[in-house]
Amino acid sequence: MNYKLEICVDSVESAINAQKGGAVRVELCDNLPEGGTTPSYGTILNARQNLDILLHVIIRPRGGDFLYSSLEYETMLRDIEMCGEIGADGIVIGLLNADGTIDVERTQQLVKAADTMAVTFHRAFDMCSDPLKGLEDIILTGATRILTSGQKDTVPLGADLISTLVKQAGERISIMPGSGLDESNIAEMARITGAREFHLTGRKNLESRMKFRREGIPMGGFPDIPEFSRKVADPERIRNIINILDSL
Repeated sequence: MNYKLEICVDSVESAINAQKGGAVRVELCDNLPEGGTTPSYGTILNARQNLDILLHVIIRPRGGDFLYSSLEYETMLRDIEMCGEIGADGIVIGLLNADGTIDVERTQQLVKAADTMAVTFHRAFDMCSDPLKGLEDIILTGATRILTSGQKDTVPLGADLISTLVKQAGERISIMPGSGLDESNIAEMARITGAREFHLTGRKNLESRMKFRREGIPMGGFPDIPEFSRKVADPERIRNIINILDSL
């Protein structure tokens, strides 16, 4: 079976590393601790100029829930237009109504705005009230795929639901498991879910080159987020995961 690997990245460096590792696609984000928000114009443009693989960009104006105001929705439309002008291959969106159902009408409008770009409905799906109805609603919008952890924190915990979604979706839309996947569980999750493409970060820790370090002043106000190290996509880990999938 031909498996595909999408790498979630928050920098151009990680995007290039994902390409080196053999990924077919990257999802470019900012603010991964918040689940990902739309990256800057410069980041998207720089990524496009340095990548030969598919570039998908998350369209999410803020962290938090997925119930967006008219102003936030307008921002999403403008960001989609920007992605089209830069030459992105796809966008990643997710909108819910206050009752937890899929916001079909506005999602359809964003899919239309994407024009020839592919559209992934992201893990907002995992927060919807009825996943089986949600799947059908997303199919109606014309989206290309759904990124999901099976409405659990990680794919291994939500694998049974993902398997159900894969069967229900058939060839109508791709179900892409993501969250908590790595070399230790990718083979088992491929077998259990029946999915053909997977989403993960494949990162390693990279220490800062700063010699002078002033401790105790977290710039973002979150002491759990380190100031002098960061995570970047690791080509070797990604290549290893792809080799595992290829061996199935």
